[in-house]
Amino acid sequence: MFVRSLFFCLVVLASFSNAWSEQPLIVQTARKQVVLSGYTRGRTSMALSAEVAGKVVRVNYDVGQAIDIMPFAEIDDTFLVLQIERARLTISKLKVARSQATSQIDYLDKEFKRINALKKDKAATQARWDAAREQLDQASLSLRSANTEISSLQTQLQELEERHRRHQVMAPQGWVVVQRHVEPGEVIAAGTPLARLVDFSRLVVPLFVSGPELAALRRDDTIALKVAGSPAKGVINWVNPEFDERSRKSAVELAVTDFEGEKRGGLLAELNLMVDTRGLMVPKAAVTDYYDNPQVVRAADGKSISITPLGESDDFVLIADQTDLLPGMALASAQTTRHGNVPEQPVGKGPKFYKIK
Repeated sequence: MFVRSLFFCLVVLASFSNAWSEQPLIVQTARKQVVLSGYTRGRTSMALSAEVAGKVVRVNYDVGQAIDIMPFAEIDDTFLVLQIERARLTISKLKVARSQATSQIDYLDKEFKRINALKKDKAATQARWDAAREQLDQASLSLRSANTEISSLQTQLQELEERHRRHQVMAPQGWVVVQRHVEPGEVIAAGTPLARLVDFSRLVVPLFVSGPELAALRRDDTIALKVAGSPAKGVINWVNPEFDERSRKSAVELAVTDFEGEKRGGLLAELNLMVDTRGLMVPKAAVTDYYDNPQVVRAADGKSISITPLGESDDFVLIADQTDLLPGMALASAQTTRHGNVPEQPVGKGPKFYKIK
């Protein structure tokens, strides 16, 4: 019974050994690791300007402070407040006149109806009827005039109130003041820049990348990076289609997501990319005579091909481009090409020229 069990275990181990030895050795496109770095900044910035002229009576924020519910600055509104009050009083006066005209119309309408009835009975003259009719028409015109003046003044009042609101220079809440150009007491004109604000709630990292680096960035929907040493994620915000001929690179902006650290400009952001490069990668297990005459053998036809090693990683050797080798080709194991003579030490221990995902 023990002999049968031992025989079964040997058969299983032999099958695993054969399966491992039959793993395909494939030529791959060469890749190298590059580190891209940039510095964070706010995604959106704006220049805050005055919309009206006047004297600045108060500035509520300084550089580095985030905007709250208070306006950034307040401009003297004394004369505008007086105009608004005058317009409101005039409207109130016209509303009283309108009420009087309405009451008068009601009375004259009743009077006209009474005279009209007397005229039908020939108890009132035509002149009296005409006078009553004229008084009613004039009262109606007075009411219409009052309504028109009220509407006009209400429009003027809305305009004055809108101008009054613009004496309070508002800014988006949460944005941070990075530049301040005004002090209390200054007299400014409409359009004068007062400050520059940045939205640091959404950080971005501008980069300049080569074509292969851009292709590597586009491999995944999200990009792993570190911001100020803390892990974060990023997505491509935009790619400038214009190409810089001097640097041979394109401008890219990454939007930072899932970052829990302090959000401000100037934080170092770094990301590692595996970028396609010139050359090929062949498995070490397929390389024979690494130091004397390095070669690989194509599995399809058994042809030996000389290679020029450029570097290596744990499992692969980076070689120069070879016309007889293409990515995806299968190679024979070096153990079989050595007629069963397996080397006692691994192939080469050169510098790590690149990494494999």
